Amino acid sequence: MFKGLGGLGDMAGMMKKAQEMQGKMAELQEDMQNITVEGESGAGLVKATCTAKGELKGLDIDPSIFNGDDKEVVEDLILAAIKDAQGKASRRAQEEMAKLTEGLGLPADMKLPF
Repeated sequence: MFKGLGGLGDMAGMMKKAQEMQGKMAELQEDMQNITVEGESGAGLVKATCTAKGELKGLDIDPSIFNGDDKEVVEDLILAAIKDAQGKASRRAQEEMAKLTEGLGLPADMKLPF
């Protein structure tokens, strides 16, 4: 049907794939709000929960670390747990994105969203 139109037949296919990808990207963005990861520090004394988008959702602190003299240590443990959770969230988001691009036949190292 598109034989006499040169590359336009391929263009129609590319447009269809682009629309497909756009829909799947929107779905993935929504899903990443519901995917949670947990980071921790101090051998589990401080735990932070984030969504795959990196939004901090919860913080669990073992009461045994509350000692007036250790304020700086507690602050460091909290920051370390949050950073660990955010790092895991970022990796999880990249994994989910890789699944999406792979399913659409795009290169695995393609950075999305553009």
